[in-house]
Amino acid sequence: MSKVPLKRHIALQAVSREHHHTLLFCWKIREGLRKEIATKRIKLYADWFWTNYLQAHFEHEEQYILPLLDEKNPLYQQTINEHNTIQDLFLTNTNDLKESLAQIDTAIVAHIRFEERKLFAFIQEHANEEDLQSLAANHHDAIIDNWEDEFWR
Repeated sequence: MSKVPLKRHIALQAVSREHHHTLLFCWKIREGLRKEIATKRIKLYADWFWTNYLQAHFEHEEQYILPLLDEKNPLYQQTINEHNTIQDLFLTNTNDLKESLAQIDTAIVAHIRFEERKLFAFIQEHANEEDLQSLAANHHDAIIDNWEDEFWR
């Protein structure tokens, strides 16, 4: 069985590209851990990524995508819950950085899969064209990952 790429409405394509970039961030964490790079170096990058990118990405989704759903919709609730969980993983101080970084990776990958496969599929099926166009108009590609310590290489 071949995997057919998900056909994404043009209004959601920019957010899907951000998801791809975030999956690359997770790969970098995994590579750093696999290569036994000092976890403090990896955590510095993770914190930078959270502050300079992921936090704004979540805010954009909550401000422009989630209002297309009813707040009682389980997809709405799951998105908010997962955003909060991921935020807590970044902001909670722990003595076991390796485990913390692994949890961040696992939570983000699962969250992106959920949004791409379930949330966005639902939005595409139920949102009207005007709402989708408004969503696209309010998106600004702003990711510039210029972190100099390329520990994953």
